[in-house]
Amino acid sequence: MELRTGDAVAARRRAEELREQILYHNHRYYTLDDPEISDAEYDRLMRELAALEAQFPELVTPDSPTQRVGGAVLEGFAKVRHEIPMLSLANAYGPDDLREFDRRVREVVQDPVRYVCELKVDGLAVSLRYEQGRLVRGATRGDGQVGEDITANIRTIRNVPLQLREPVTLEVRGEAYMPKRAFERLNREREQAGEPPFANPRNAAAGSLRQLDPKVAAARGLAVIIYNVADAPGQRLSSHSEALAFASRLGLPVAAETRVFEDIEAVIRHIESWATARHELPYATDGMVVKVDSLSAQAALGFTAKSPRWAIAYKYAAEQAETVLRDITLSVGRTGVVTPTAVFDPVVIAGTTVTRASLHNEDLIRERDIRVGDVIVVQKAGDIIPEVVRSLPERRTGQEQEFRMPTACPECGGALERLPDEVAWRCVNPVCPAQIRERIIHFASRDAMNIEGLGEQWVAQLVDRGLIRDVADLYHLRHEQLVPLERMGDRLASNLLAAIDQSKHNSLEKLLFGLGIRLVGEKAARTLARHFRDIDALMAADEADLTAIREIGPKMAASVVSYFRNPDAQHLIRRLKEAGVNTRYLPSAAALTAGTAGGADAGEAESTGAVSPFAGRTVVLTGTLSALDRKRASEWVEALGGKVTGSVSRQTDVLVVGEKAGSKLEKARRLVESGERPDLKIMDEAEFLAILRAHGADV
Repeated sequence: MELRTGDAVAARRRAEELREQILYHNHRYYTLDDPEISDAEYDRLMRELAALEAQFPELVTPDSPTQRVGGAVLEGFAKVRHEIPMLSLANAYGPDDLREFDRRVREVVQDPVRYVCELKVDGLAVSLRYEQGRLVRGATRGDGQVGEDITANIRTIRNVPLQLREPVTLEVRGEAYMPKRAFERLNREREQAGEPPFANPRNAAAGSLRQLDPKVAAARGLAVIIYNVADAPGQRLSSHSEALAFASRLGLPVAAETRVFEDIEAVIRHIESWATARHELPYATDGMVVKVDSLSAQAALGFTAKSPRWAIAYKYAAEQAETVLRDITLSVGRTGVVTPTAVFDPVVIAGTTVTRASLHNEDLIRERDIRVGDVIVVQKAGDIIPEVVRSLPERRTGQEQEFRMPTACPECGGALERLPDEVAWRCVNPVCPAQIRERIIHFASRDAMNIEGLGEQWVAQLVDRGLIRDVADLYHLRHEQLVPLERMGDRLASNLLAAIDQSKHNSLEKLLFGLGIRLVGEKAARTLARHFRDIDALMAADEADLTAIREIGPKMAASVVSYFRNPDAQHLIRRLKEAGVNTRYLPSAAALTAGTAGGADAGEAESTGAVSPFAGRTVVLTGTLSALDRKRASEWVEALGGKVTGSVSRQTDVLVVGEKAGSKLEKARRLVESGERPDLKIMDEAEFLAILRAHGADV
């Protein structure tokens, strides 16, 4: 269709027609797997739309199919708090587990129970938010309470509609995955480029969605399957299957294989029928999810702290294969533990090629009588983690070799030792390069100091070039030292330094976990931080002080005391302090770390004898606060049980007013004066800060 330059009205009409057609054909191709037109015809429609938008730039809309190629490179991912938590599922491994699940359900639900069965796609859980039918946000699951905003990357996924067929507001949850064909193509391209292939489609999908450049994600061929309607205001939905049908009518991609059954025995037969057939699907699966269909029954069953009581994930038995063990290699971890790894002939298990599996320790090798040259049985635990199940001694030829742990470290040549009560051999050289690398990788990891961008490749280069010898050295890195690193450059160097600087402000429990103190995990680090409040008090504690804490046992207490009495550790702490790293407990950050203000640190208000006035209330911040920025203020409100929103409405309970407050304050006053919300609390900064200080904030 040819248009005159000034024919904007006709251009707008044609652009709308083209978008509707392309949206329809996207649904036919990507969701229903039933295309009606050829690829060439589809490409012609896309070219025509692109030409129109180039001629009339004012016609370009955020939801146009031409906008899926990705925008500018992101600086990082913003955090997204899930108003409805994204919980994990309890697991079942056999028919009896499913029957036990059914018994628990029927103890609560007296009416007949129907179950929905959905194939469990092996990918990354995501949440999609639509407002008035338009996609406004995509987020990762994260820890279930707080995820990452990946909207720019979600927009590149072709089977995710940017505009629904109806102007509804809703939030859906689904699984982002990489189809098998796209996975195989990506790995071929990586191998040809000299890059390591991804281990499985799930890792590839997760890595693609966490790319800061949306164009990379756009090229990866990702897809999404929706498995839940989390929130649909104004919609009268009575069952899960009805909600999925509603999502499908809106154009969202719902799995065609989903089925509803009247009893658990039918569910079991259905699951068994897919045990082998699932491998023929275009995507990887590792099980079947079984859900109670009735939404009222789901509400009656409720949740545990981690998972819904109305759903369970059935995990298929691991697929096994035989291969030949060619070698056992050794790697050194951050605590000096030397781990043996089996290297064997390539074998395909659960749809992916496997060549390596951890053997964990010398005792396991001896217990399973595993020898180099053996024919071995390999499987994937949960269809994901490769493991050596056993050797086949009856297949031996006499050429096999028994494995013996060396006496010297494979990295530095230092002595290896094994403590009487441990199965692990350790390198005891404190300056072993492998240990230094692994300690720094752990320190920078998400659950520790969360230094975004400091991955293994950068740590390896920094250690190999002598730029860092311990974690304190990270805080003394300079821009001119980073730029020459391979594939670094000016922008990445600046981003990395900013991330390192940001990590200085973490709460104490993050630092304690990042230090890698033996036996101290995330939970113990949080317990110690809450109890001692400051690292100096913890360093001065003896074993009696530590074991007086209910959650701390004698072995952990001895490990903590031994760590902090070591002169090297004391020197490290001094250097971290000098670099400006926080060594105090920050309750607001701790509550966010725990995932919710109602979680592990909900007792902060209790410890001060005060009850949080924000608990369960919706709070809006307006104007400029002089004592702290908006982000920090929001964190404190959320840590004290409140929910922060951006606009004043009839749902607002508290308005915090800073300097130069504008329309939000005026609207709040109107709500109060009109009688619509006479209980809406309007507080100034002084009152707000007084509340925060009463709950432990240093502001």
